[in-house]
Amino acid sequence: MSLSLQARFWRFILRKTIKEPRLTIPQHRAQAAKTARLAGRVPQDVTIEELKIDGLRAIWIRPTGADNDLVFLHLHGGGYVTGSIDSYRMMCIPLARTLKMNLLLPEYRLAPEHPFPAALEDALAVYRWLLAQGHQPGNIVICGDSAGGGLTLATIQALRAAGEPLPGAVICLSPWADLTHQGQSHLTKAKSEVMLKTDVLKEWALCYTDAANLTNPLVSPVYADFHDFPPLLIQVGSEEILLDDARMVAEKASAAGVEVTLKVWDDLWHVWPALGELLPESRQSFEEIRQFIASNWKAD
Repeated sequence: MSLSLQARFWRFILRKTIKEPRLTIPQHRAQAAKTARLAGRVPQDVTIEELKIDGLRAIWIRPTGADNDLVFLHLHGGGYVTGSIDSYRMMCIPLARTLKMNLLLPEYRLAPEHPFPAALEDALAVYRWLLAQGHQPGNIVICGDSAGGGLTLATIQALRAAGEPLPGAVICLSPWADLTHQGQSHLTKAKSEVMLKTDVLKEWALCYTDAANLTNPLVSPVYADFHDFPPLLIQVGSEEILLDDARMVAEKASAAGVEVTLKVWDDLWHVWPALGELLPESRQSFEEIRQFIASNWKAD
């Protein structure tokens, strides 16, 4: 399937405004806040509920007709140094509407102010809070994009190690899963990549943790043991430098006996669904997620 005209337009805009020039972390945060204004108004069939979870800001995105027993927990991306509720409404509102699921979007602590394991501690706290609210683990899906994808995989590892119940399914969108950046796609996709630069990711990785800790499976899940993971869907663009992160996670998880679905989307960039309703390809991605959940649901 060829790219939509909208995707071609936004690919051009993103290449010009995001990848060049190189920005500082404060500038990235400011740019994300500016981009958040594109989200527009909340649709009439969606309710936004603000809350605090162990001191963390979070929102519920509740589409009309959603089953209150089901939860979609999304851990946002941003290289562990940026990303927020406001910058992810554009993606998470149409995602929740497509899924007809209540979506919980928390703001975990960011590096360099709060390095590893702060983000992981926060993700675990939010999941445990859901369980304490009476939600059954099999009725929860955990999803994350980019760094949030790696954080999602780390969260499952930590829950499994602690002997705690695991969610019903796991979804990763363009996961940043190897903070040592060994994948060949960092070289082969450097020119086609729209959003990211490897040298910037290396800088952000060292904001998140020290060099000696980069092969920690809770930091770089490509080094993890995936036994007993829930069913896993991975979506990734064919033209991004993190393509091999997704492939390596899929290979390791499959070798461990996990039900893995890897979907490589032709000609698309890093976390394209972040543009929400601006792209037909975002809606197609959300529909693929809906079908995956429907076919792999293991509710209690």
